[in-house]
Amino acid sequence: MIRALASVLAALAVAAVLPVSAAAQDRGLEVVAELEQPPGNVAVTPGGQVVFSQHQFYGPEHRVVTLTDEGVEPFPNETWATPPGRDGKGLHAVLGLVADQRGIVWMADNGAPQPRIVAWDTRRDRLHRVITLPRHAAPKGSFPNDLAVDPAHDALYLADFGGPEPALIVVDLETGHARRVLAGHETVVPEDVDMTVEGGVVTQGASADAEPARVGVNPIAIDPSNTWVYYGAMNGTKVYRVRAADLLDAELSREELAARIQTYGDKPVSDGITIDADGNVYITDLGHNAVGVTRPDGTYDRLIRDDRLLWPDGFAMGPDGHAYVTVNQLHRAPFLNKGKNTAEPPYYVMRFEPVGRAVVGR
Repeated sequence: MIRALASVLAALAVAAVLPVSAAAQDRGLEVVAELEQPPGNVAVTPGGQVVFSQHQFYGPEHRVVTLTDEGVEPFPNETWATPPGRDGKGLHAVLGLVADQRGIVWMADNGAPQPRIVAWDTRRDRLHRVITLPRHAAPKGSFPNDLAVDPAHDALYLADFGGPEPALIVVDLETGHARRVLAGHETVVPEDVDMTVEGGVVTQGASADAEPARVGVNPIAIDPSNTWVYYGAMNGTKVYRVRAADLLDAELSREELAARIQTYGDKPVSDGITIDADGNVYITDLGHNAVGVTRPDGTYDRLIRDDRLLWPDGFAMGPDGHAYVTVNQLHRAPFLNKGKNTAEPPYYVMRFEPVGRAVVGR
């Protein structure tokens, strides 16, 4: 059963900074959609269209869907939401996606023979572009997941926790050129801390003797001024940031780039992040069924704790001033649960009022 809020679909098409209502001091966690299939990440366009990937760990028929009055429909259409045919149209597997302020939805197709970015223009309802990541940027074993779009510098930044070692991928959208940076740096590799959800340690692999999960860089976001890129490891306790201009400077050596990284603050073991116009970084707090925030002073606070938040995954800011979050019980999926699937509906897209000013396209 799908339950969608009419107000979501009727959201005003504004792409400016929006103030948070003072009426919802408790952050007002609401259900936007109650789902039969587990979502991955979520994007909300300036026109209020809610788009989300369906998590590939559960083998969905449609890789990406959009919310409608009747439920969900393939996004952008049946052809592109399913695996490619001979004409190459389609998506192999998508988790990370984000909508920019022009209404373009950028999707990281991590399941392609060579990972690629597929961008769909929702205003014109047509393919915007496809960028295949070269082998030097996405080597064998890569898993580019979460991503951030930087319209000011015409660039994309992806978190890749796979490959020989975790890294960030920087894509120049003007040229399509991509580089792999900070591979194996201490800020992108996992710390030796367990991912504990519902009292159990999350493992990695479908076998009965699977070891505790250790996942590197995955959460990534760029601030509304397109100045700083924020990131961290899933199995990590810190949020880091580096200037977008420094990531894009191919003349910087690895050591010079690393020297410009800043520790922004504390965080729990987490999945996705996003950021508002006031520098508050929102964190999916996996171990506490919660959503939290790392504030500009570096401290971490838990904002919302709710039993329904069983693995909050990805975030997006909407034109209604809310922050959207997906919930998918990923710790119950076979790959993270020693081969057993104990997940069961409902899964959710939810929303809440952030503590700072929301900006569409985060």
